[in-house]
This record gives sequence, structure tokens and C-alpha cells, in this order.
Amino acid sequence: MDDAADLDLLTLTQLKQIAGPSAQPYRVHVQVDNRIEKQTSGGAPFLEVKLADAGDSMVWRVFDNNPLFQDARQLQRGTFIELAAQWVDTGKYGIEPRQPQMRLLDDEEKQVILSGDADLAERQRADYADIVALVEAMRDPRLKTLCSLFLEKHGERFRRTAAARENHHARRGGLVEHVAQMMRTAVVIAGVYPTLNHDLLVAGVLFHDCGKLWENTYPETGFSQPYQLHGEMLGHISLGLELVNKLWRDMMDRPEAPAWTMLEPAGDLVRMHLLHLIASHHGQYEFGSPVLPKTPEAIILHHVDNIDAKMEMLRRGYQNGKELAPGIIERFRPWPVNVLSPLARVSGLPEPVAEETELT
Repeated sequence: MDDAADLDLLTLTQLKQIAGPSAQPYRVHVQVDNRIEKQTSGGAPFLEVKLADAGDSMVWRVFDNNPLFQDARQLQRGTFIELAAQWVDTGKYGIEPRQPQMRLLDDEEKQVILSGDADLAERQRADYADIVALVEAMRDPRLKTLCSLFLEKHGERFRRTAAARENHHARRGGLVEHVAQMMRTAVVIAGVYPTLNHDLLVAGVLFHDCGKLWENTYPETGFSQPYQLHGEMLGHISLGLELVNKLWRDMMDRPEAPAWTMLEPAGDLVRMHLLHLIASHHGQYEFGSPVLPKTPEAIILHHVDNIDAKMEMLRRGYQNGKELAPGIIERFRPWPVNVLSPLARVSGLPEPVAEETELT
């Protein structure tokens, strides 16, 4: 293989898009998320090393006949490495680095990878700006203040939290992407159904997964998502309820709070409706909801959450999935069936002519 420094540097997302059955030389800068030692059916040891960057992750299987086996065996969670190789998409077992070369990244290289893919970072900045703008547009001063207090106290942690560990938006900053898209969708739906409480729905979107800040967050200096005792013992719904109650108490100590006592509906009822949105957003008992959705806003929130999660899974499947036949993509976890390519929008027609409005 050529000198590793001469190879093109790709993100994991780019590598997955490019890799095919023929070997191609590239290098990636990644962080070790996990390392598990297993045994083959014949009893030989091998390693599964989970590698991650700002936008994606992959598993590197290292068998005992690999020259890097002992080096890989020493890798610790959180270590930053460069992996240069001839990359091959093996199909069933994913992408495999052949003739691999590995080295530790220096401090400057670590800072570059921590800054993330430029396009992804810009998209997440724009998403966070949309969240702030939609909070600022709220009319109910209690919900607006509560949401602003959350962003003020926990904004930085929010911006480095994933929406999930595996299934959707499972990356640093993924929760911001998920919440922003849900907010935009919820606002459109509220415009179609004007009886919905717009501010309550937007606040419910912001807080529905806020407990994941203690379940799916990343450290300031890495892409290795640790397990945390709070998240394991209580789960994000319980943590979200606790956080909103704490923020509400803090908010009611503010000097402007006494002026809100004249507002209708009463503050405690507003708080209970918001808590219901958090508690019911999974939609079914078997999916972890302690209660089922019982208000229009709770039903909308549940479905908007489900739609955005499914659309992200499809996006990832179309991007990384294997084509079994024209228009048929191999099923991917957790999707239960093969998926089909979407129908393209019609093209070849003249652009519609805007109607002129006659002024009187």
C-alpha cells in the first residue's frame, strides 16, 4: 500500500458511500468507542472495535492473524487513531480494512476531528438557531421562559447529545437535528389544526427527549458515548419529568413570575399538560410510555416524533444500504423489511406561472 499520508482522508459517512467490492485505499480519523474480545466458532480470539467520528460509526473486526491484532488489543475507549487501509465492502460483514496501518492522532488532529464534518456542523448550527427562534416566537411567557431557561442552562450539553444510541440521529448533536425537524413539522401541523396549543406543542418537542442529556450525551472531547448511572436506572422519560419540574420551580422564583398568576389557563395546569407530553410521547406502554397520549398535542407529538425517527432511518438506509435489485434496498436494522427507492418528483414540465394579483 502507498504511504498512508498520501491517501485521501475520508469521514466514515464518505467511506460507507464510496466503499465497494474492489479494494480502495483511504484513511480515516476516528475515536475508539468500544472494544470487545470474542471467539470464533473454532475458539480463536478476535476483536470487535467500534470506531466513531462526528457523523457515523462502524465496527472493525480484528482477527488473531491480523498484524495489528496485539496493537488493537491495547486500544482504550476514547483513543483517537488514524486507520489507513485498502477498504472493501464485504457485503454481509460490512466494510473491512485490508493491509491496515494504524497510528495515534496528535493533539492538532484531535481538535480537527472534534470540530466535526463541516457540512454536519453547519447543519446543526442552523438547526439550533431554528430552535432558538421558535422558542423566541412563543406567546405564553411561562413556556417561553421555561424553554429559554433550559437552553441557557443546558444548551451546550444539548448540542452534544444524540437522539439515540443506534436507530436514529445516533451521533453527537443528533438530538438537536431531531428536535429542530420535529419543531418545524409541529409548527406546520399547528397551522393546519388551529385548535392545537402551538406553544405547548413546541415546548413538548423541546422537552420530550430532554432526559437523554443524561442518557445519550457525549463528553466534551469525544465521540465515545458512555453509559451513565442516571440514564440506566431511571431512563430519559423519568429524567425529563424531573428536569422540567426543577426548571419550573426555578422559573417561578424569578421576579416576573408573580405577574403570571392572572393568566389563563393556570400555570400548574400548563405544567401538567407539558409533563403529560413527555410521559406519553412513546405512545404505547410496551414502548416505555408510563401513560398513553390523552390530549391532541400529545397525539401529535407522538406521531411527529415517530415520523422524524422513521425518515432518518430511511435516509440512512438509502445512503448506506445495499441494492438487491433496481429500486430494492436490503433491509437494515431495525427496519423489518426491504425498502424501496422513493418515486422521483415529476420533471420535464414547464414551470408554473405565478398568478398576478389585481390591485384595487
